[in-house]
Amino acid sequence: MSGVSLATRDRVLRAVEACTDEAVAFTADLLKIPTINPPGEYYIDCAKFIGETLAAFDFAVEYHDGEGRPEHTAAHPRLNVIGRREGRAPRPLVHVNGHFDVVPVGAGWTVDPFGGLVRDGKIYGRGACDMKAGITAGIFAAEAIRRAGVRLAGSLEISGTVDEESGGWAGAALLAQQGRITSASTDFVVIPEPLNVDRICIGHRGVYWFEVVTHGHIAHGSMPFLGISAIEHMGAVLEAVRNELKPVLASRTTMVPVVPDGARHATINVNTIAGGQVGHTVQSPCVADHCRAIFDRRFLLEEGFDATKAEIVHLLDGLTTKIPGFRYEIADMMTVHPVRTPDGSPLVGALQRGIADILGKEASLIASPGTYDHKHFTRIGGIDHCVAYGPGILDLAHQPDEYCAIDDLVNATRVIALAMLDLAGVDGE
Repeated sequence: MSGVSLATRDRVLRAVEACTDEAVAFTADLLKIPTINPPGEYYIDCAKFIGETLAAFDFAVEYHDGEGRPEHTAAHPRLNVIGRREGRAPRPLVHVNGHFDVVPVGAGWTVDPFGGLVRDGKIYGRGACDMKAGITAGIFAAEAIRRAGVRLAGSLEISGTVDEESGGWAGAALLAQQGRITSASTDFVVIPEPLNVDRICIGHRGVYWFEVVTHGHIAHGSMPFLGISAIEHMGAVLEAVRNELKPVLASRTTMVPVVPDGARHATINVNTIAGGQVGHTVQSPCVADHCRAIFDRRFLLEEGFDATKAEIVHLLDGLTTKIPGFRYEIADMMTVHPVRTPDGSPLVGALQRGIADILGKEASLIASPGTYDHKHFTRIGGIDHCVAYGPGILDLAHQPDEYCAIDDLVNATRVIALAMLDLAGVDGE
């Protein structure tokens, strides 16, 4: 570690070990709060539980609601929590952020998804790896430093935020927009997502969700030749995407180390499709005069958004010249630009040293196939030195019988604690 004595390191690591049972119990208690998103349940309960723990661990605690966001309603209020522990100076500031919303349970569970079961060295529950164990790792890394009697030169913050699973707009994005978490006050952000404890995630691909509506001409179903089927025209769109666009996208590979290997290519997926007289109990005998599809285009850092959208529009415009009566509309639904942590980032270096120290191996640098709140801290907050690193196996996220191994939780806590020492510095060393 840079500038940290072996004696300090060892005291902190012993404190992490001593906290293990407490950290496991805290994670289990977090899992018992069913913060399902959508719609966003029990957010206040979870934020207050995290906040009370942070306060007990000598953090000054503040709460930020989702006022101004449409998701923030009386039935499902949004509430974020931030704890701050001052060192000798305000900077450098190391911030650990975790989202506490979880996806719906789904079928296939053999244990209670909100029971907080601890068995055979694993903590089970919806959100165990994605990412309530990660929140625990950040909190107890900071607590181990305190219990070891180490005062930092810089400062620490821990936050629990909402809605990452649905975009994070009332959570991390709102805090960045409000100026609470930006480069004006924050030097480093660690997001303990479950990317495996020997890997550091340095960014993600871009996302372009867009809607295409094809328009036809309604006619009686017994005389379809008098109409124009919007569904058939949407079929032509799908065929063009499959035969013309997908082969081109498959040939494009990013230099960013996205995992798994298939995600290193640009991709497109049809998320939703509906057409004709849908939503009626009795189907009417009509030619479909409209059809709607939502597409999920994941684009590479090298492609950029403007070229990505232009390529889609060019494909659709081409169909208007090939198919008589082809009419369409396109609407943007969500755009997320790719992000990548700068080469030579001290944050990456600190985590690499911690992983080498704790695990005895070289860390892998990867990028995520999907997005996470890195996008908000960098794109809105202007914080370049942001990564994802935390406990848990990525493949278990959103799965039935989701779990986090206790060994992973402890090792990630150790690594994050060492990175905090490295980045914030130890007062007097």
